[in-house]
Amino acid sequence: MIDIQAKLQEIGPFIPGADDNFLVCRCEEVTRGEIRRAVHEGIFTIEEMRRYLRNGMGLCQGQTCGKLVKAIMAAELHEAPDYVEPASARAPMRPMEMQILGKDGGKP
Repeated sequence: MIDIQAKLQEIGPFIPGADDNFLVCRCEEVTRGEIRRAVHEGIFTIEEMRRYLRNGMGLCQGQTCGKLVKAIMAAELHEAPDYVEPASARAPMRPMEMQILGKDGGKP
């Protein structure tokens, strides 16, 4: 279990960076700066970050941005990427008509 207050003191205050406007999660339009700021607000796991900023919740389910988000979080925490607890993996889903799932293929 992480001592949140001790970790926040260790990493120090949030200092904006020149590339904070870099778009990391295209699906949900989450920037590098938003991820960095969230870490300094106490978000230390990928699952928490997904719930807080919705990165990885779009169509690709984090397949595009997941590794980059993890790397940004690890850098802010001054830890190796393995330190950042991963989120549960989910396959991308698409809407489907119920008649396609029927035995007869939707024939009346």
